[in-house]
Amino acid sequence: MEKWWRYTPATPTKETELRNMKKQKLELTWIGKHKRPKLEARILLEDTEKSYHAKVRSESAAFDNRLIFGDNLLALKALEQEFTGKVKCVFIDPPYNTGSAFAHYDDGLEHSIWLGLMRDRLEIIKRLLSDDGSLWITIDDNEAHYLKVLCDEVFGRGNFVSNAIWQKKFSPQNDAKWLSDNHDHILVYAKNKEIWRPNLLPRTEKMNIRYKNLDNDPRGSWTSGDLSVKTYNFNTDYPIITPSGRVVNPPEGYCWRLNKETLEEYIKDNRIWFGENGDNVPRIKRFLSEVKNGITSMTIWTYEEVGHNQDAKKEVKQFNSKDVFDTPKPEKLIQRIIHLATNPGDLVLDSFAGSGTTGAVAHKMGRRWIMVELGEHCHTHIIPRLQKVIDGEDQGGISMVVNWQGGGGFRYFRLAPTLIVNDKWGNQIINPDYNPEMLAEALAKLEGFTYMPSENLWWQHGYSSENDFIYVTTQSLSVEQLQVLSDEVGAGRSLLICCSAWRGITADQAADRFPNLSLKKIPKMILKRCEWGHDDYSLNVTNLPMAEEEPEPRSSENQPAAKTKPAKRKSAVENQGGLFDGEDSDG
Repeated sequence: MEKWWRYTPATPTKETELRNMKKQKLELTWIGKHKRPKLEARILLEDTEKSYHAKVRSESAAFDNRLIFGDNLLALKALEQEFTGKVKCVFIDPPYNTGSAFAHYDDGLEHSIWLGLMRDRLEIIKRLLSDDGSLWITIDDNEAHYLKVLCDEVFGRGNFVSNAIWQKKFSPQNDAKWLSDNHDHILVYAKNKEIWRPNLLPRTEKMNIRYKNLDNDPRGSWTSGDLSVKTYNFNTDYPIITPSGRVVNPPEGYCWRLNKETLEEYIKDNRIWFGENGDNVPRIKRFLSEVKNGITSMTIWTYEEVGHNQDAKKEVKQFNSKDVFDTPKPEKLIQRIIHLATNPGDLVLDSFAGSGTTGAVAHKMGRRWIMVELGEHCHTHIIPRLQKVIDGEDQGGISMVVNWQGGGGFRYFRLAPTLIVNDKWGNQIINPDYNPEMLAEALAKLEGFTYMPSENLWWQHGYSSENDFIYVTTQSLSVEQLQVLSDEVGAGRSLLICCSAWRGITADQAADRFPNLSLKKIPKMILKRCEWGHDDYSLNVTNLPMAEEEPEPRSSENQPAAKTKPAKRKSAVENQGGLFDGEDSDG
């Protein structure tokens, strides 16, 4: 089999061809790269029995956090309509792809699947991020460098911020066959690097202890810095006379960082330190009160700063000691990321929730959060953990540092089942598990509408603008019923009607007679829209992409004319997709 990857110049679009002539782009290519799933935009169903809230509510506490159970690619698609451009920080800890899930298959196929799965998720994540948002991904050496190139392609290489190194182990692994790994990578990308800026890390006592006030300066504690610089400038190479009368010159090859005039001003302002006896080499005083309120994060994060693997396992044992989660992350590590990337009240997303560390830390730090998890540990680990956090019973991790006392809450959601199923004769029909409300919400979502049934108008199930609405019914509508709808909608407004059929009038006649109405038949309107019934987009042998054989080239004289696809009719309502069904009491 051929190599599963290679670097190739990307094929430019017609719009960018001229620009790309001078700037070649490199991309990562793999088997099945150009195959993208047609995702079903499913609705989310809340299970109030699994949702959890503090007994006492406060205005400052966040209660609308979301825990979603289901495939994370489908969940991301489900979130897209409501949360596009609203997420400030995405942290993900995806499977590192280090196992032998495909022992009987070529290794390249496994990597290909993994990259495809990550690409599909990263593209939606990018859309969910706000313009000043950022993405943080933990990964190890097995896929880090391929993932870096993939992220460059999705986010743009110019939006790469850094590769931070997390020291996850504090001692060597003596049974390692080659080298004992003790770090993971944290790839950091901005949605727009020109806008995004990280917060500063808080200063520590260790940093401040070197500031003292040796001369009782009223401006407070200070430390001194070197007055000489290596970059030579003839104009700042001059002798300085100390208060004791000693003549001091800069070291050979160096000069002073200040000219004579500026130096005199600094001396008058008591910003030059000559030592207690006035005989030392001059140094610049730097006051603690004048330094910025924090420090810039470096790219190497030691376990003393942000914890290690053993810390993480101890933390999750508090919530499930019998079934310890394999690969948790320490709370201090997530705290560091959330602190750098967000402010209180911002929205944090983790679509590989694992043991729920991201949500727990975000909750304690006063951030809103969304987590997605498909595994059963969503119920065995995450929910019990969050309940203890909300009740104030979790005093591990960062709780003491942030003085966590409890509060807030979350709502538990699961993905709705697929909308379209096959009946016993093989016909595609609306899933009978959908009640009218579910179906109305589903179709509204697919058609690009916000589901919000009106309390006063029976035909208004959702809206796309203040004058554009949707109505869903499983009934077959007569001309008289359409006339009633048209009259109630009135001029200046439009209504998309999704129904099983209409009687006594053709579609063209309806368009002429009722210009404020658009008619679509269900389920026909959505049958080709998505991959119906596909519930699992995880790493699975059944999803192996196979390389397609290239057809033999034909001579030009025998080449058939290219078939042109018929142009799709534009939806009567802009940016609409489709999904729905539902009985309605009125017409």
